[in-house]
Amino acid sequence: MATAFSFAQALLFSKTSLSLRTNGLKSFSFCLPFSSSSAALSFDKPHSKKWKQPVASVLEIGGVKISKDDVLRDDPTNNVPDTIFAKLGMQLHRRDHHPLGILKNAIYEYFDTNYSNKFDKFDDLCPLVSVKENFDDVLVPADHVSRSYNDTYYVDSQTVLRCHTSAHQAELLRRGHTHFLVTGDVYRRDSIDSTHYPVFHQMEGVRVFSPEDWAPGTDATCYVAEDLKKCLEGLARHLFGAVEMRWVDTYFPFTNPSFELEIFFQEKWLEVLGCGVTEQEILKRSGKTDNVAWAFGLGLERLAMVLFDIPDIRLFWSTDERFTSQFLKGQLGVKFKPYSKYPPCYKDVSFWISESFTENNLCEVVREVAGDLAEEVQLIDNFTNKKGMTSHCYRIAYRSMERSLTDEEINKLQSTVRELVESKLKVVLR
Repeated sequence: MATAFSFAQALLFSKTSLSLRTNGLKSFSFCLPFSSSSAALSFDKPHSKKWKQPVASVLEIGGVKISKDDVLRDDPTNNVPDTIFAKLGMQLHRRDHHPLGILKNAIYEYFDTNYSNKFDKFDDLCPLVSVKENFDDVLVPADHVSRSYNDTYYVDSQTVLRCHTSAHQAELLRRGHTHFLVTGDVYRRDSIDSTHYPVFHQMEGVRVFSPEDWAPGTDATCYVAEDLKKCLEGLARHLFGAVEMRWVDTYFPFTNPSFELEIFFQEKWLEVLGCGVTEQEILKRSGKTDNVAWAFGLGLERLAMVLFDIPDIRLFWSTDERFTSQFLKGQLGVKFKPYSKYPPCYKDVSFWISESFTENNLCEVVREVAGDLAEEVQLIDNFTNKKGMTSHCYRIAYRSMERSLTDEEINKLQSTVRELVESKLKVVLR
């Protein structure tokens, strides 16, 4: 479901075009301008000699060829680093023996069984979309924070890496689809910890109803809302068994009414997904003036971490056989058995911040240098002196899930982080 922080994003670990035109990368000549006071960051490559997997220069996604130059452009608004381009085309959700693929297929099975294969499925749509598709078509306000360069990866001022699978909703509706599921990798500049990663996976579901679907005199919105709840309660039972459930009224700008589904699982209430009755404006723009629809969105990683007992979101990207061999096609909920627990190494960095400083930019620097060796970045101290200067101290936890890290290795990473923090973020080290 759409939004600046779609249903799935809003719930993903939080407490506190069909393509570009024809599912392709034919053109980036979109006509919606975008401006921001935030300057896009560019990052130099780290000086570490540690071997890194080569980044492919040409990818093919959904039959569309995407070159590295299409994504890592020499454009002042481009803020996509090599590390993010390297994730394009990985498509973990399309691997039948991967926890995300197993979960996706389990959800497919539920809809196929209960809706006689009515739902069209899309899981290979191009992740490069226009600003219009990603934001405007799903009613994200023009001044919403999610449009900023601090939150979203921009290829250029009119093209982004999708923040949510909802970026394809309007195009699919215009093409006449009335029942569909969209699954894909989505991209978002974010913090560093065990439950956040700049690439994650979402599934969105949409069902459109026609006037003949409800009896004369029936309130269409109430009818659709009840159908939605019945559908998703069944999905929750399919995934988690006979669990206690509750509905929580909430707000999303693209649905009204809007709900969150929670289940009582493993002795606590767990947010499963967000959903609601689609705002009529979205349907009207797609030529469906007499229809009513529901939509839901969920984060695959969030549910998979619970179902498979996976403690760290980085593990989903592991190619270590000790991880990958634990999961088999069709086996939902097999509990992950930890195979190692190497100790973390903590390093602190303190600096006087500038007005343009953001924590997301700091995390981008750390990820660019350390990749998945960065386990967490946490603000541990901040103060403002008498001159009005503000100091932040961040603690970086480095840890490999596959081997012990050496002091020399960590010191080189930390040294490079300090250099880039000072030069790229325009802060003064303390």
